[in-house]
Parts: sequence; C-alpha cells; structure tokens
Amino acid sequence: MKVLVLNCGSSSIKYQFIDTETKASLAKGVVERIGMTGAVLSHTRHDGDKIKIAGEILDHKMAVEYVLGVMMSKNHGVIDDEEDIEAVGHRVVHGGETFSGSVLITDDVIKVLQDNIELAPLHNPPNIKGIQAVTRLLTNTPQVGVFDTAFHAKMPPKSYLYGIPYELYKKYKIRRYGFHGTSHLFVSQQAAEKMGKDISELKIITAHLGNGCSIAAIKNGQSIDTSMGFTPLEGLLMGTRSGDLDPHLILYIMGKEGLSLHEASTLLNKHSGLIGLSGESSDMREVLAAVKDEQRRSVYAFELFCYRIKKYIGAYTAALGGLDALVFTGGIGENSSEVRAEVCRDIDYLGIQIDNLKNENNEELISVNSSKVQVFRISTNEELVIALDTAEIVSESVH
Repeated sequence: MKVLVLNCGSSSIKYQFIDTETKASLAKGVVERIGMTGAVLSHTRHDGDKIKIAGEILDHKMAVEYVLGVMMSKNHGVIDDEEDIEAVGHRVVHGGETFSGSVLITDDVIKVLQDNIELAPLHNPPNIKGIQAVTRLLTNTPQVGVFDTAFHAKMPPKSYLYGIPYELYKKYKIRRYGFHGTSHLFVSQQAAEKMGKDISELKIITAHLGNGCSIAAIKNGQSIDTSMGFTPLEGLLMGTRSGDLDPHLILYIMGKEGLSLHEASTLLNKHSGLIGLSGESSDMREVLAAVKDEQRRSVYAFELFCYRIKKYIGAYTAALGGLDALVFTGGIGENSSEVRAEVCRDIDYLGIQIDNLKNENNEELISVNSSKVQVFRISTNEELVIALDTAEIVSESVH
C-alpha cells in the first residue's frame, strides 16, 4: 500500500510517501512558514531529485494542496493522480485515555481529538487541521491517526498515576501519558532484531534525544514507564524545556516575577532547558562548541543534560529488574558521540561499556564485545511506523 504520512505542526507540515510493501520512501519533504511570509515547500524524490517552491501558503489546506501538486508534478513527482495515494497516516500527539492504538479516523475520533486539545494545546489543533485538509482534498481516501501516546497507554497505574488526590485523576484525567511512542516502539524493535532475539524476552531502555527528549523502559515489548508525563514538559532536560523540577518552584517564580499562567508556561517550555542554562542555544552542537571554549554555563547545561539521562537509566534498570539493551536515537542521540560517551561514563557496574572508537565513528553497535548490555545508536523512523500502522488499519477496515 502507498501511504502519505503527514506530521502537521502549527506552521509546518512534514510529509513522506511510503510504499509499505517495500518499506521504501518514494518522496519526502516539508512545508514551512505556513501562514507567514516566506513560506516554502522543500521536496526530495527517492532518486535524489530536489526542488524548493516558494509561495503564499496561507493555511494547512493550501499546504496539503502544494504537497499533492509537487507529488503529481511531471518533472518532480512520483504519482500520476491523487488515487495513487491509497491512504493517509497522521502523526497525532495526544489520544488521551481513549486510544491505546492507531485508529481509522471518523467524525467521532475527531471529536475526541478536539476534546483532548487542552491536554496538547500546541499539537492537537494543527493535527486536526491536517486531517480536515485531507478530508476536503482527498474525499474518498481513508485516514488513520497514529498517536504519540499510544505505545505508553498500557503502563501500570504505579507508573502513570501522580501523588495527587485520586479524584483529580478521575475528574480531569491527570496522569502520565508519555510521548515519542512511535519512536520508542520502532527503535526497541530494531534493537531486538539486531540482537537476533524476540523482543518479548528483552529489557530495553530507549533514549529519544532531540530538541524534545524522553526515555522509556520497555519490558517484553511493552512500555512500563517513560519520562514525559501529563505533558511533554516532564522528564529530561531538553532544548527549551526544563524537564523535572520541584512543583513549588514555578509558584515561587510566578510570585516573584508576577507571571501569568501563560507566561509561566512559556518560561518552562520555550526559555528553559539547554538555552535557559547555557544562554547560548537550544542546539546541542552549539552548546558543545561553547563547552570547548570553556564557557561555564554551557558546561553546566551539557553536564546536566547528560546527568539527567544517566539518572533515568539507573532508575529504569531498577524498574525493569535488569537490562539487555540501551538505545540512543533522535537528532542528538544519533549524532552526538560526546553525549553518548558522557551518559555511559562510569556506569559499567550496570553492565554498560561502550567502545570509544565505535562511538566516535557513529557505528550502530557502540558497546564493547564483552559488555553485558548491548548499546545501540539507531536512526528512528517514525514515518515508517505510521505508514505500516495505517496500511494495517485500512486493510482491516476493508475486510
């Protein structure tokens, strides 16, 4: 089945057109600055052909029109007409407690997504806009929602409940949801395959490290705990997000600085993390450059970033009752040998020993041969997971 995968943000749409039979990406690209001046579509075909198209792209519907147009283009396209797109799979951030797996999109599903907007105010609205755009433009094409939260939906209550009155959980569904689920699922399955073992027999920790960061404990193929919580703010230090902190701290800052709820949210989500600590950048590459120049705040940011990951690895090894594999993925996890080296430093007592040369060369298996725990650097492919889930759901609905 040929599936168009869409990841809709507030001002961008990333897309990929995938043949699920061969698992090949036929084309991919991104529409940026939707609704702003300087909007542009960047498109790359499987044979390396590339094109950039600038235009007045006012909304998500127009952005999807641009995507369809370039995909059907005589010179740069990969399909003859819209009917060659057999299904559309959407990355949807928050499914709440309603969805523990991918679903065929219906009016009822859209209603649930709208009800969950307050749980993911930055993500669910553009996700819904993308679905509505496809509904108008590809009237008869089935659509599937693949949820970031779904992989973590079966965590036990001891992992997802918070230490607040239980009535608040029942009333407002305040619980740990977790995110990056498709990435954690994909790389854990890849690790098991590379080990030549059934994932149902393994204990794996996956670290998705990018601008947003999360870590997951995966036992027998199931997520049993993850660092992101009710929102993507909890857990590890991130590019612009604070991660874990004392809950009273924000109340104290709000009182001292006279911040509104919106301003406090912006502080924690946009001006904290690497950029808040370093004062340099939210980009780990730029932070590392500042570390080499011995800029003290960047050193703090780098060390705290790695220390948080190391603490979670220790905690999740205990939660899993042992560890068979540790996986690094995401932009930082895949590309920063410095982060991987610092995280794995002095934790050989957990059975984690990396080979410095393999790590510096960005090899896939970076642990020494004698390491009890195999340590991997695996490129994530969330789009492929979404495409495969979409094909499966659509095929089931037909039969």
